[in-house]
Amino acid sequence: MDFHRRGLDMGPLTFHWYGLIIVTGVLLAAALVAWLAKRDKDKDPDHVWDALIWIVVLAVIGARVWHVLFPSVSSVEAGRTAAWYLTHPFDLHDGIFVVWSGGLSIFGAVIGGALGIILYARRHKLDMLSWLDMAAISVPLGQAVGRWGNYVNEELYGKPTDLPWGITVNHPPAKYANATHFHPLFLYESLWNLLACAVLVTIWLRYRDRFKKGDFVLLYMIAYGIIRFLLEFLRIEITTSGGVNVSQAVSAAAVIVGLILLMMRHRAALLARLRGSDDSHDQSQAAA
Repeated sequence: MDFHRRGLDMGPLTFHWYGLIIVTGVLLAAALVAWLAKRDKDKDPDHVWDALIWIVVLAVIGARVWHVLFPSVSSVEAGRTAAWYLTHPFDLHDGIFVVWSGGLSIFGAVIGGALGIILYARRHKLDMLSWLDMAAISVPLGQAVGRWGNYVNEELYGKPTDLPWGITVNHPPAKYANATHFHPLFLYESLWNLLACAVLVTIWLRYRDRFKKGDFVLLYMIAYGIIRFLLEFLRIEITTSGGVNVSQAVSAAAVIVGLILLMMRHRAALLARLRGSDDSHDQSQAAA
């Protein structure tokens, strides 16, 4: 048995830390959904584990497809453009199927996982939006754990920094070769996602009767969109298309769409509260 930075060697087998961490994140997120379902008398937690294979397979496919279509700057500089991936699918070092080397996009994973939930829910005639809401609450937990896989692979770090929590990188880009420490973006996102998960769980437990089905999906879009949009300013390995930062553009769109849909869905309640505050203000002026 041999431990090393990339994984664990056991005879002819190698267990990559990246894969083990991702699996741990998936299982913890699934366990959280099962716990939420158990607290809802109308939900059967067994559906979580029955649907997991659907969700994981489609999430991995979606995550890899997104990376293939929108590879990072470092991948492009190394010659691994979208065209290269599509013409070298069976390359054993960096090909499409070598997911343990990194190159899994959270945007594609969320889309693929959501598709898996939708397909399973339709097949079993379940309340799709309710299950999507519970999944949206758990996704940040899975992300918080999974981001440490990026640390192992030295994938998610930012620009050079003098802050005491800066991390070292063995093979930084050439233009940062003289830098010693970099922003630990994986850590920033991991902590934010833990906070987002805690907030979403609290809201679901205490106030979900005030929300409509599907609202927690929108809240997740807003929460993750905000942190991802901000971190893209620090990130080195961005993804661009036509000179536009794809991840930042998608994050901004997620926040805007999420906010607009939330306001539209709760427009009546917002208007009622505004009218109520206006009435209270008028009454206080009249009394004065």
